[in-house]
Amino acid sequence: MSNIDHPRHYTSHPSGIEAIQIAEHMSFCLGNAIKYIMRADHKHDAIEDLGKAAWYIEREIELRERREVSLD
Repeated sequence: MSNIDHPRHYTSHPSGIEAIQIAEHMSFCLGNAIKYIMRADHKHDAIEDLGKAAWYIEREIELRERREVSLD
């Protein structure tokens, strides 16, 4: 496997599970948040990755709040 589709930080989580195996069962925003969280300690800047995860979570909240309003 190459560093393009299977870099080391993809499988660095102690569980051995790749983030994509979980993320592909979620919405885009939640899936991205999970990927950033799971890989945060295995890349160059954990704080940056956690900030990105928080951004995707906030985006998911906004999308769900908009959906609720449009259903009312």
